[in-house]
Amino acid sequence: MRTADRSEGHPARMRGNRFGFWFFRLLIRVLGLRVAYSFLYIVCAYYLLFDPSAVSAAVPYVARRFPESGRLKRHLHIYRLFISQGKQLIDRSAILHQNDLFDLKLKGHEEFVELLENRESGLILLTAHVGNWQLALSSLGEMKRDVYLLMRPEHNVAVNTSLRVRREEKGIKIISAEDNIGGALQVMNVLAEGHIVSIMGDRSYGFDTVEVPFLGDTARFPFSAFVIAAAAKCPVAVLLSAKVSEYGYLIDVSHILYPKYKSARGKRGQIASWVRNYAAILQDYIDDYPYQCFLFFDIWGDDERIE
Repeated sequence: MRTADRSEGHPARMRGNRFGFWFFRLLIRVLGLRVAYSFLYIVCAYYLLFDPSAVSAAVPYVARRFPESGRLKRHLHIYRLFISQGKQLIDRSAILHQNDLFDLKLKGHEEFVELLENRESGLILLTAHVGNWQLALSSLGEMKRDVYLLMRPEHNVAVNTSLRVRREEKGIKIISAEDNIGGALQVMNVLAEGHIVSIMGDRSYGFDTVEVPFLGDTARFPFSAFVIAAAAKCPVAVLLSAKVSEYGYLIDVSHILYPKYKSARGKRGQIASWVRNYAAILQDYIDDYPYQCFLFFDIWGDDERIE
């Protein structure tokens, strides 16, 4: 079920343009990643000083991850967060032109492959606005199953053309979350055919949510992925990625959840327990990689929900 989206008719400001992406691609090709990264300190300083909406969007997360920080230190945390996100955007652009540029270390990969090999039906990959999930998807190329992304259309044309995942080469397809019932029917069909569906699990985008503990406060997480998984009788694999060095990433698919109703009563409480498990996994990740959480949205204070 979907709630009214307060942002309808008031699109969020889009950041990034064709020249900016072209400039960083040129730097990567000619001078390498390290030089491209160095320009981020200027670009991110500009956003920190002259884009108050970008800063405000980061405050809800930073205030909870670093609760003891004063105003100045909080802005330093936001600055580091912007730089970290910029590096991963550059990395995402870089892999479009050189697939083997990064060293991807995989955690839980063998178990994940075995899980797929022993199943005729598909599974759900639950991602989040942490790390570099687009790069993480590239590590699934040998799965021999199509990967469908349940997502909203990208409204920023520059981002769409410059940082897109190579669907033609990676076997990646799109299911629009703006289709009927949020694309749920198509997701069910795809899972029945044995494919993988990737769903973002930490922002509601106007869909129904449950309240769970997260970073010392009560946050609202969407639960449609778990409801679909329970209906399709398929597991949910949490996909995480962390940049651990200039050319190194840790891709983690070791967390496998199996949503299944124990009874017909109290379904919402059971759903909430599944979401709590997911939120706990995200919090463990954020404890280790605090500057790789790009959840620039107030999931703690937003009131778009259905009780």
